[in-house]
Amino acid sequence: MPFVLKKYHFTTHQKIQFLLQNELGFDKSVAQRLLSKGRVFDNEGKTLLYGEIAAANFIEIATFEGRTRGLQPLFVCDDFAIFDKPSGLPVHPVSKKTEYSLLDEIRYHFGENANLAHRIDQETSGLVLIVRNKKSDVLLKEMFVEKRYEKRYLALVHGKIDNELMIDTPIEKENGMIGVRMMVKDEGKESLTFITPLQYNKQTNRTLIEANPKTGRQHQIRVHLHSIGHTIIGDPIYGIDDKIADSYLCKTLSVSDRIHYMKCDRLMLHAKSLEFNYLGVEYKFLSKQKFE
Repeated sequence: MPFVLKKYHFTTHQKIQFLLQNELGFDKSVAQRLLSKGRVFDNEGKTLLYGEIAAANFIEIATFEGRTRGLQPLFVCDDFAIFDKPSGLPVHPVSKKTEYSLLDEIRYHFGENANLAHRIDQETSGLVLIVRNKKSDVLLKEMFVEKRYEKRYLALVHGKIDNELMIDTPIEKENGMIGVRMMVKDEGKESLTFITPLQYNKQTNRTLIEANPKTGRQHQIRVHLHSIGHTIIGDPIYGIDDKIADSYLCKTLSVSDRIHYMKCDRLMLHAKSLEFNYLGVEYKFLSKQKFE
């Protein structure tokens, strides 16, 4: 997503948060986000902070201009939309060097006020819910915080799983070389995942499962499956030597080496369905992607 400086002229001098809203027409939440992220600058390029007054008659704002690569939303209504994200696409820029993310498509299709209601990992494919206005932003993000939804995933894992499982081991951040890696630990946060085996391939010794997470911890499904000896195929962080995982995170691991060490060129985890109630209407969405 391109990072662009845009110049805005104004005639009145007032605190920057009020200037953005009253004269330049930014939504209050957007104005607050711009200021909190340090994206508003005065005529000398100095970052303007909340409560400050711009001295000159113009300011510059660093904004993202979403560009499309042809990804279309799966569903659109006035308050929200659904995207069926491919594996490998980050949901938002991780740095100014990020050339393209799902947020590009969100802003391209729906404008500055649209945003993510929740996040999934870059390598996880499947359904992502988008809020389109202030009302839905509050209601749908609150829905995710309070876990008033049903989300199911497909995953292909190493080994044979015969029976339905309930994994309720707590999860916390691992102290080690890989900063994003999580682990199961008694002192961690409460976590609950239900696992249903769907199909076992004896030749490859892999099981296709459905995962239903009831809590929303970072990497929850990946951590829980790894903790019981059934790491997800293609996982570049769990069940992998630290040096290899670090090479992946630093983007120096070749595709051929990844396939060699992880047996796949992607994480075999897919958000296949999402169900929720919004303003008294029941919605159920199914991914149209093939997962194999």
